[in-house]
Amino acid sequence: MTQSYVAEPYKIKVVEPIAVTTRQQREQYLKEAGYNTFLLRSEHCTIDLLTDSGTTAMSDNQWAGMMLGDEAYAGSRNFTHLQQTVRQYYGFRHVVPTHQGRGAENLLSQLCIEPGDFVPGNMYFTTTRAHQELNGGTFVDIIIDEAHDSQAEHPFKGNVELAKLERLIAEVGAERIAYVCVAVTVNLAGGQPVSMANLRAVKELCGRHGIAVMFDATRCVENAYFIKEREVGFADKSIADILREMMSYADGCTMSGKKDCLVNIGGFLCMNDDELYQRASELVVLYEGMPSYGGLAGRDMEAMARGIVESVDYNYIHHRVSQCRFLADRLTEAGVPIVKPVGGHAVFLDARTFLEHLSQDEYPAQTLAAQLYLEAGVRSMERGIVSAGRNKETGDHHRPKLELVRLTIPRRVYTYAHLEAVAQACSALYRRRQEIRGLKMVYEPKLLRFFTARFEPLG
Repeated sequence: MTQSYVAEPYKIKVVEPIAVTTRQQREQYLKEAGYNTFLLRSEHCTIDLLTDSGTTAMSDNQWAGMMLGDEAYAGSRNFTHLQQTVRQYYGFRHVVPTHQGRGAENLLSQLCIEPGDFVPGNMYFTTTRAHQELNGGTFVDIIIDEAHDSQAEHPFKGNVELAKLERLIAEVGAERIAYVCVAVTVNLAGGQPVSMANLRAVKELCGRHGIAVMFDATRCVENAYFIKEREVGFADKSIADILREMMSYADGCTMSGKKDCLVNIGGFLCMNDDELYQRASELVVLYEGMPSYGGLAGRDMEAMARGIVESVDYNYIHHRVSQCRFLADRLTEAGVPIVKPVGGHAVFLDARTFLEHLSQDEYPAQTLAAQLYLEAGVRSMERGIVSAGRNKETGDHHRPKLELVRLTIPRRVYTYAHLEAVAQACSALYRRRQEIRGLKMVYEPKLLRFFTARFEPLG
């Protein structure tokens, strides 16, 4: 190895056996799952890189906190701890707990979107756009063009293109923009960060027009790490300080605690506006639970509060990004096409290039994810035309420029040896890529089809 990678900043206290299956078994499991990796059973997966959402290994400190759960129906002391921690590290006055991130997305969309509104954002995310559309909104992509190019080596490919945002404001009027949704980092672009300068500029532009800025803060700690590493003036600042400044350029955020808060369940909605908080507190009772628990047990709120503190430790996040880079380097050495630069939560295979003999209507990313499981029991996730869904007006597929397979690395779960095995499986597939045939969709649900759609091999 020409590059060194930081060792795990933890030691293993508990182990969990993982499946070792034969190719014949995996053929049967894949067929039963309709060639959709979401429908595979976890006990049939050797290395599970489907998602980093809720798959974190919690620390001994978090598990200790679970034993201090105050399960009162109202006024839990664990909520008070969570509230204090969010205020300290994120800076928002108000926090409304939810069962997970999409619960917060649901609340925000119902509170802020009127039929006919527009919601500009730096690339869509599946559940976020679904909530926006269900409430009558229209998503508008305002990310920089480099984000749609898998090989563009831009350090902040998640940045908002200010000219696109200004053009939208001029076309529809500021009053028809519900809010600007900024993801930090941008998942579907490959886990790409947004610069501090860009966040500041977006807030200034929106401030002039009276438009709120709401962050999708799911992987905000990873974004803070990249700012520290890549942006002038931040090298000597702590992750916590960078995170706090990032959040100062938003009016609120949605958070899936299952990612950068290092827990297996939970999320929250934050805001500074008192009136919006009051409305959110009323609505959360209908969909989640009391404003002081929002669908969570007290013990889960305690684990999340402690996870927030652990997440800003430089040693933790440095190792996390190092694992992504290790896998990316192994793949690059083997000639496997990936999205560049590498993000902080996953390595994305460029399925359009990997399987260039397949058309997009043959679902190359879905095909590649299925083949990777068949090859070595590695479960990954499609992020291409299947995830993009259909245009609600024309009925045709949304056709994203990026056709990707996401190899998502759970936090504090796998070692470099596991990632080496993943790289070897991808490399083996790449060497015989011309033998791989595409898929056809045989069942398609109306919403978020990538979760439950079913496929069959072509030919």
